[in-house]
Amino acid sequence: MQNPETVPHSKEPQNNVILRQASMKKNLNTVIPLSRRDLLKWILAASGSAMLGNKASAARLPAITRTIASSSETIPVVGLGTSRTFNVGTSADERAAIKEVLKLFVTNGGSIVDSSPMYGEAERVVGDLSVELKIQDKLFLATKVWTEGRDAGIEQMKTSMRLLHTNKIDLMQVHNLVDTKTHLKTLRDWKEKGLIRYIGITHYRVDAHAALAKVIRKEPLDFVQFNYSIVTRDAEQTLLPLCRDRGVATMINRPYERGALFAKVNGQELPEWAQEFDCSSWGQFFLKFILSHPDVTTIIPATSKTKHLLDNMQAGVGRLPDTTTRERMAKFVMEF
Repeated sequence: MQNPETVPHSKEPQNNVILRQASMKKNLNTVIPLSRRDLLKWILAASGSAMLGNKASAARLPAITRTIASSSETIPVVGLGTSRTFNVGTSADERAAIKEVLKLFVTNGGSIVDSSPMYGEAERVVGDLSVELKIQDKLFLATKVWTEGRDAGIEQMKTSMRLLHTNKIDLMQVHNLVDTKTHLKTLRDWKEKGLIRYIGITHYRVDAHAALAKVIRKEPLDFVQFNYSIVTRDAEQTLLPLCRDRGVATMINRPYERGALFAKVNGQELPEWAQEFDCSSWGQFFLKFILSHPDVTTIIPATSKTKHLLDNMQAGVGRLPDTTTRERMAKFVMEF
């Protein structure tokens, strides 16, 4: 079993393995020819590193990227969440595990780190460690405003900048739709001034999807963050197609249902046919299902363990399941 803590085809040509993002959407396609020997070598090396939990990197295959719809910028499909996992103390010992996770995340091609004032010390930890590791220029920093009132929102965002040791936030989001109208006005102003690059809204519950959709239809946004998983597929009905049609990037939270998915498959063997889309663990199985949806831009599984981080990153390389395989995956999991 892997990642228990996280709040994380078609036939091959004879001599090549085709690594392909979901082909249902033109700007998502990436085709990279690789020898079968190299692919197997990289997958086995990554699997061994993840099992050992050491400092080795995950597979050295290129990370799958997708384009932010409101710009030409591409980002890796696997990001890093910080809820609960990055809420640690100030001592070197308390931060040691998180520091290694953040280091390996960047080493393996990661960039998007999502945080919030709601997550305790997470923003401070991300900021301090990024300075220590000298990786500030490699991170795509996403955080949130989570308060009521214009002035309170401004002060909170200034605090986030100070804690993150930056004068520009890549993505600022209205957290859980708290005082959305007020804060979006400020966010648009700050974007024009160059203090933030992208703006968005978030929520983590299915019963908030209708409210998210209402804002998406009314307001110009760059990102929307919401929950979606192999067992909670409500977002496929409205949010994902709506974001596609409105040109809004999607960031997926709770991909593991806060660990409930691992409990669901506890003791069950990964199906052999998972190898058809370069999947070697249940964690990758769950993440690749999400990433194979063409309207998903990125996911943000959280972890404080290096072996889980490496496993998460492995989901963002190699082949992804096609439409038929996705349904097979969902049916297989629901049988448990």
